[in-house]
Amino acid sequence: MGAPMAANLNRAGALAAVWNRTPAKAQSVAAELAVAVAASPAALARQVDVVVLCVSADADVLAVIEALEPGLRPGQVVIDHSTVQPQTAQTAAARLAARGVDFLDAPVSGGVEGARRGTLALMVGGEAGVLERVRPLLQALGQRIEHMGPVGSGQATKAVNQIMAAGINQAVTEALAFAEAHALPLEQVIEVVGAGAAGNWFLSHRGPSMTQGRFEPGFRLGLHHKDLAICRAMAEALGMELPLVNRTLADYRQLMQDGFGDEDISALYRMKRRPNKHGD
Repeated sequence: MGAPMAANLNRAGALAAVWNRTPAKAQSVAAELAVAVAASPAALARQVDVVVLCVSADADVLAVIEALEPGLRPGQVVIDHSTVQPQTAQTAAARLAARGVDFLDAPVSGGVEGARRGTLALMVGGEAGVLERVRPLLQALGQRIEHMGPVGSGQATKAVNQIMAAGINQAVTEALAFAEAHALPLEQVIEVVGAGAAGNWFLSHRGPSMTQGRFEPGFRLGLHHKDLAICRAMAEALGMELPLVNRTLADYRQLMQDGFGDEDISALYRMKRRPNKHGD
């Protein structure tokens, strides 16, 4: 996600420099976009007014925030597009506020396609005034930018998105496996069902590839597993149960054990095609 998002910021004339925990990735993106590679997060912070962050997990966000701190100055803004616990966003915001730096948690949805096209949906937590200051920058990344409330609200909204994505994945993969078992022409099934009440983004964008046995990410299954574990922890803190999330976590865990964790979440289709996969 990060590389195409950086490219869109560059096209908008807003990208001063890049940094990545894997230096080769930073060098590759920098060469492609003709921008500088910062020597460190702190060095990057010294060059810019706004830092845009997108990493994989809670500990990664806090580690990068810590690495940024020596180079930060009052009045800057840090925007985090990662998907993490709301509490992690709040911790990051508190640390930065002590330095006079504003923070927005702004997780995204729309897949790699949306990142490439600049059509992501952004769900933003933080002060509304800060969001308005950086909205022109975020418009290079997404078509829908919604302020959801105080810091952490963006992450809570993303959790809603990830729960829905799990349900859609379960429904679409199961339905298409059912269609395949009935020897129906899958391309036509996808087209006609997609034009009706059951039509959805996942069916139209992932249905053709999954039924052809292709599972290029998209959205990596292992990352969705991480996100759903966050959703489950949030629900447990409220005394709620998420049966669909629990089922999807179990299915993903099996697929990861089978070596498919780096594939797109549509790899769930592999399990749906297996007879009696749940022993019933």
